[in-house]
Amino acid sequence: MRVLIFYGTTEGQTRKIAHFVADRVEDAGHMAVVVDAADVASDFEIPPVDAVIVAASVHVGHYQSAVQHVIKANRDRLAALPTLFLSISLAAAGDESDLSDVARCTDRFLRATGWAPARVEHVAGAFKYTEYDFFKRWAMKYIALRHGQPTDTSRDYELTDWPGLEKTIEEFLVGIGG
Repeated sequence: MRVLIFYGTTEGQTRKIAHFVADRVEDAGHMAVVVDAADVASDFEIPPVDAVIVAASVHVGHYQSAVQHVIKANRDRLAALPTLFLSISLAAAGDESDLSDVARCTDRFLRATGWAPARVEHVAGAFKYTEYDFFKRWAMKYIALRHGQPTDTSRDYELTDWPGLEKTIEEFLVGIGG
């Protein structure tokens, strides 16, 4: 089975997640095709595959526009395939109110694209303090403080639940006969 892993990333955590997903797909004996939304035109056509996993991250309430354009352009093709949407955000590591906020962003994204994935999974991202400029570091520290997350800006914090993500991918593959 060929599985497309199509992703959009802003700071790199979603890229790391996409490649982790590809490794799990290949570990299960399937072929993974990994495509970064930033590397293709908005009229990119989904290649011949048996399933699609889309991963995109939320920043200031929105997913990457490149992902949105490609999903919109391919919604009919996506409707004919088993699909999984991995919504990457810091809110996924938060409490119920944080998760409901990101769920609203996801619903807005899905309505705007006309896409109805078979499954949506919220996955926690990372604080990449050491990569932020002064102003973003300050803003992210403030957000982290408000939500009880780590605030030592001299290091990065990965909040992604790798075993949980692995289980999600296994369940998706089993569910589609893989």
